[in-house]
Amino acid sequence: MPIMTEHFRYATTSTPTPVGAGMDRRIEGRSKRWWRHPSLLVALIIALAAILVWRFLPASGSTDIAATNIETASIARAPFDDYLPVRATVAPSVTTLVGVLTGGQVERLLVQDGTTVAAGQSLATLANPELKLDVLTREAQIAAQLGSVAGENLGIERNRLDRASEIAQANYDLIKARRELAIRQQLHKQGFLSDAGVISFVEEAAYQGKRLAQLQAGGAAEARITATQAARLDDTRNRLAGNLAAVRAGLDALIIRAPMAGRLTNFTIQPGQTLKAGDPAGQVDSEGSWKLEADVDEYFLGRVAVGQKGTASGARLTVSKVLPAVKDGRFRIELTFNSPPPTDLNRGQTLDVRITLAAASHAVVAPVGGWLEAGSGNTAFVLDADGAHARRRAVRTGRRNPEQVEILSGLDPGERIVISNTSSIKGDILNIR
Repeated sequence: MPIMTEHFRYATTSTPTPVGAGMDRRIEGRSKRWWRHPSLLVALIIALAAILVWRFLPASGSTDIAATNIETASIARAPFDDYLPVRATVAPSVTTLVGVLTGGQVERLLVQDGTTVAAGQSLATLANPELKLDVLTREAQIAAQLGSVAGENLGIERNRLDRASEIAQANYDLIKARRELAIRQQLHKQGFLSDAGVISFVEEAAYQGKRLAQLQAGGAAEARITATQAARLDDTRNRLAGNLAAVRAGLDALIIRAPMAGRLTNFTIQPGQTLKAGDPAGQVDSEGSWKLEADVDEYFLGRVAVGQKGTASGARLTVSKVLPAVKDGRFRIELTFNSPPPTDLNRGQTLDVRITLAAASHAVVAPVGGWLEAGSGNTAFVLDADGAHARRRAVRTGRRNPEQVEILSGLDPGERIVISNTSSIKGDILNIR
């Protein structure tokens, strides 16, 4: 190192180039590596930070969500079974209320709740002393009126008989007068009797003839009047008899009877209980004749119609009634059995029913899920090809069943959507982590 220093000093002070100086050369310092330049390193760090921010910072209007917190499914073209499953309740096809016809106090129960009864069978008796007294009084009044009508009928019949007797007597007198006249005329012809002796018999015969004619004419007029009067009396008698039957039926109304054959239910009255006319005493359900009642989501209000077919536990059913009134988002339908229902059914029992809304057909379908509730089936989050993002898209849905929903527009077969409930997501982009 000292030799080189001395040589360096000599070279700087001497102008001439010494011999052998050509063998010496200047050694240049090595260039720095690129990563040792501060400016390049800072730029690289900034670029990496920008990439990381772009990659991991949510875009405007997007929401981060863990992949484990969502469910996805594919859109496909597949057979679509257009049916509606409902849970129906067994109910009697006919229910008739047992009413109280007249007020009174329950005196005696003749059957118990749940008993099978026949039409017209006595169920209970009521006590009403005032009604009984009133019935007896009215019966006596009507009986007196019926007696009066019977007396008038008897008078009419007596007059008819008297008139007939008079006519018969007049007819006999006429015959007798004509016989006497014939004898006198024969004697007159033989010369045994003068003209004066015959005239009186001629006048007698003529008188009896006129008398008979007058009685017959009067009898005919009287018969017409009597017939009219008799008809009126018969009508009065029939009305009085009907009134009497109605009065006596008032006492029969104190017996509560079954309006039809079936099983007596809700028969909860007790002895000593006071009932008013029109109060319900129970009901009779048709025994062995059943129908099904089901509450259906209002979404299907326009799709369920009378006449559609269904099945339940192997039995075939038909929708017989659709009640369009919506309550708590549901409406009620009734179904009847196409054949005799199973014998083991009981009132209030529930059955799973499948109602066929239309024939099966191929369609673009998606699985049902919470995504239908989030946007009422009008939007869906569609996954990108890499599966890292999902973007909201407007869709139009159609028919539904418990497993599938028909896609009318907005989605194509092969695309994947988020089928979880996304109602809490406000943005239009999902960043799936």
